[in-house]
Amino acid sequence: MNILSIDTSADETSVAITNKQRVLSTVIFSQISLHKPYGGVFPSLAKREHYSKITPAIELAMKKAQMRFTDIKAIAVTIGPGLPPALEVGVSTAKLLALLYKKPLIPVDHIEGHMYSPFVQNKNGNPKREFLFPFLALVVSGGHTQLVIVTSHIQYQILGSTLDDAAGEALDKAGRMLGLGYPAGPAIERLAENGNPKAYALPVPMKKLPGLNFSYSGLKTAFKHVVYSMNEKERVLHIHDLAASFQNAVVQSLLLKLERALKTRADIPLVILGGGVSANKTLRQQFRSLVRTYHRKPLTVAYPYLSGDNAAMIGVVAWYKYKKGIMLNDKHAIQNVERIPRANLTMYTTE
Repeated sequence: MNILSIDTSADETSVAITNKQRVLSTVIFSQISLHKPYGGVFPSLAKREHYSKITPAIELAMKKAQMRFTDIKAIAVTIGPGLPPALEVGVSTAKLLALLYKKPLIPVDHIEGHMYSPFVQNKNGNPKREFLFPFLALVVSGGHTQLVIVTSHIQYQILGSTLDDAAGEALDKAGRMLGLGYPAGPAIERLAENGNPKAYALPVPMKKLPGLNFSYSGLKTAFKHVVYSMNEKERVLHIHDLAASFQNAVVQSLLLKLERALKTRADIPLVILGGGVSANKTLRQQFRSLVRTYHRKPLTVAYPYLSGDNAAMIGVVAWYKYKKGIMLNDKHAIQNVERIPRANLTMYTTE
């Protein structure tokens, strides 16, 4: 069953053709170079660029998969969370395709995509990774930081979320303080490789507070005081240590909450890591090390090229939603998908 999926949640226009977990074709047009002068994603510019790239992306994805719309069973699209102007392009395009070709529309939550990203396969069905329920998902991206229990396909229980900035956003903002431009997260990672993570005593967010929520506003403030207490020459001289210390505080906060969850949920047979920040080598290495200390639990991490925003992971989620009948067939419902409460389109609960 072939699904055409669309993701325009931020600064990448992505279209994919998937069949269950297999990706038959995928296209991603990045906007990073356009947004660099603004130090972040400029919403109106993102919307305009999505509109210019969405049709070529669909045409290319169809061509690469050697398919026509008669071969497509359903249309899937990211409905949020994300930048509203950017999301609007993908949603309006998906609605048009669903109505024009009389296909069901499958709305997908962006976080769902990141939780399923480690299970995305190539067209040959590799890698063969088994779903073991209930599994624990740590999602770390530019806009989201969450710990979620996936109790079964398309059934989620949120254990903890960020109370303010997400981990990826905090890394980007720290990078801007160091003059690293956009996106700053990867730049911080490169600098941190040659730095001392204990050079500066930055606080590990929420370390002394109970629960599984995340927060990075206090860490950013502490880092700001350290950075702005230096002159420009000192910042350049110590930039590797500054980057390493900030990255370490973020990583330790993530692992702290993950370990708390593992200690209280002995029934977890599998742990996964997804989201854009999961491409960070330090986080990946320490995540693997931590999880393996807990009864050698199986773990899986999204491949770096699937860690960011992409339509392939949206298509994989959509297949399981289709099998459960979670889709829109009615013309009126498709036309008004933006007005349907997201709680009615996803299956999240809080503990």
